[in-house]
Amino acid sequence: MVKYSKPKSFYDTFERKGQGQKVTHYCPGCGHGTAHKLIAEAIDEFEIQDRVVFCSPVGCSVFAYYYFDTGNIQCAHGRAPAVATGVRRTLDDAIVISYQGDGDLAGIGMAEIVHAANRGENITVFFINNAIYGMTGGQMAPTTLVGQKTLTTPRGRSLALEGNPIGMCELIDSLVTPVYVERVSLADGARVMRARKAIRKALKNQIEGRGFSFVEVLSPCPVNWKMTPIDARKWIKDELEPVFPVRNFRDSQTGKPERSNGHRSSDAELLSILRSQKEVDSTPEAGPAGEQEATSRDQYVKIAGFGGQGVLSAGVLLANCGTVEGLHATWLPSYGPEMRGGTANASVILSDDVIGSPLVDRPNLLIAMNGPSLDAFEESVRPDGLVVVNSSIITRKPERTDIRFLPIPASDIAKEHNFLQGANVVLLAVCAAVTGRPALKTLREVIPHSLKRKNLADVNLKLVDAALAYLEANPNGGYPA
Repeated sequence: MVKYSKPKSFYDTFERKGQGQKVTHYCPGCGHGTAHKLIAEAIDEFEIQDRVVFCSPVGCSVFAYYYFDTGNIQCAHGRAPAVATGVRRTLDDAIVISYQGDGDLAGIGMAEIVHAANRGENITVFFINNAIYGMTGGQMAPTTLVGQKTLTTPRGRSLALEGNPIGMCELIDSLVTPVYVERVSLADGARVMRARKAIRKALKNQIEGRGFSFVEVLSPCPVNWKMTPIDARKWIKDELEPVFPVRNFRDSQTGKPERSNGHRSSDAELLSILRSQKEVDSTPEAGPAGEQEATSRDQYVKIAGFGGQGVLSAGVLLANCGTVEGLHATWLPSYGPEMRGGTANASVILSDDVIGSPLVDRPNLLIAMNGPSLDAFEESVRPDGLVVVNSSIITRKPERTDIRFLPIPASDIAKEHNFLQGANVVLLAVCAAVTGRPALKTLREVIPHSLKRKNLADVNLKLVDAALAYLEANPNGGYPA
């Protein structure tokens, strides 16, 4: 009878080192192999192998997909928490693991890990802290100890020049939302057993839907520390653990802590709409010619123009409308370094289904607010898609004949109301009237809550009426004389 065997969540052979190999590529005495085995054993115990998605970024763990017989995603340096967030929000049944080293998580990926923790994403993060950039030769990492010698600190890390090492458990524990934060060590057998329990706890939290779990693992790196494996483990106890105390920082048994009530009033008002309006009446209000019933077809929208035309804010307004109507909605801005006068565009998706990517490459609705935007995106519009342009500025028709075209003098209409910046709302109102998504009722309801300046709500609502009046008088649009 076989009492001890390789976890089922590992591949039978590790092809990273060649066909039929049974050992990993990690250096002798490296802690990654130990951590991998503890995680694989927990996956087996919980019988979640077919649900696990392992996110590994750049670093010594970059080849984890050679070892774990699970779902695997190779992430950009430091971006594993962002990728894990996307997986978490699109695959309800997935068990998502972000496995990161100290340079990756505490250096290049600091923003990603902090924001994922602050949002309380229901993911499990295993943070391997060996106080050095291991894969690239042993440079100083954010967790390198004061006085520790590395390739980039040959005289030792200086408190005056490089500052103190960063305690990631302490940092994550300062946030409201995480449910489990613990630091463990691989310095000896007893400590490995405690690490084993922490890894299981962190995965169990995710299985039970509790929220964000973070386990920091103090791990040896004998080669870059220039020590034997035995000395490296002793160094963890003598040097690393006094700086990074091994202990449990947080263990919530009751689910996610309450979020702090720090919303701006405008956000609170909008959230109130989202909670109370589960479903908006899909029958559009009586409107001008061209207004149609709401459609269940997904809407892929590209809004483009130059900075100062309200391109990005129009995208936010449209996405907010979709959310209020109970749709899945995404908004992805793109703009140059210029504030005003530079090019800008926003991708917005409104869908009845979960959205996998916020990028819009093939819009079925293009809102072009200036000539260069029509030039740039006309060819990308799907056949039979709708192109709505600001004909106050754009003086040509599209070259394609397989798309619907609607020119609206949005800037002129906005200027008549002494609010040129409202041309974006004019075009959104026309699109809502023609496509039925969002409903005009929703657009009117969301406008006061989506604006940063509340005193502009009335003029924007008047522009909605003006846009509908123009469309009723000119069902096919028109150019100025």
